[in-house]
Amino acid sequence: MRLVAEGLSATRGEDLIFRDIAFEIAGGEALVVKGPNGSGKSTLLRVLAGLLPARSGSAKLLAAPHAAERLSEAAHYLGHRNAMKRELTVEENLSFWKTFLGDMAGGAGVPVEEAVEAVGLGGIAHLPFGYLSAGQQRRMAMAKLLVAWRPVWILDEPTAALDAAAEDMFAGLVTAHLARGGIAIAATHQPLGLEGVQELRMTGFAGVAEEVW
Repeated sequence: MRLVAEGLSATRGEDLIFRDIAFEIAGGEALVVKGPNGSGKSTLLRVLAGLLPARSGSAKLLAAPHAAERLSEAAHYLGHRNAMKRELTVEENLSFWKTFLGDMAGGAGVPVEEAVEAVGLGGIAHLPFGYLSAGQQRRMAMAKLLVAWRPVWILDEPTAALDAAAEDMFAGLVTAHLARGGIAIAATHQPLGLEGVQELRMTGFAGVAEEVW
């Protein structure tokens, strides 16, 4: 499995945010997107997730069993918002996403109870999501990545509001995903505790400054 992006550019309104973005990631690899505020990191991730149209270029997932799928259908997107209903319990939220998303070919999600345990919050799945602290809410949003299998994780500032222990937990989740042959793309200003990742530096409409292995 390979994720290949070629000649990507995107605009917001009439403004060109970035252009000529290209990279390639194989299964089991991660890409960290870095750059100053306003350089287009979040916009790039939203384009990859199918939430914004690209002005030009393409991003495709190649190789069976995912080659026929659009990248957006093969990806989890974890943005700045957690995509959870505050009035519903954690279990109800995660059960909804598990049923709504289902599993893609090539993998299987874990039960809701197991996902909650994996993010270190076993025993509070009965609470309304809105009752949780900001850090707990972020952890539970990460559990959504586990309940329905997707080979690609697209993560925008995933460790925001997390303490050091939770950051280590998250690094373990991503490492396990990569060990299953998955792909992770993360925009962040913080170290993610991952080894051997590619790095993409964004400089706005000037394009990519450098790609480091």
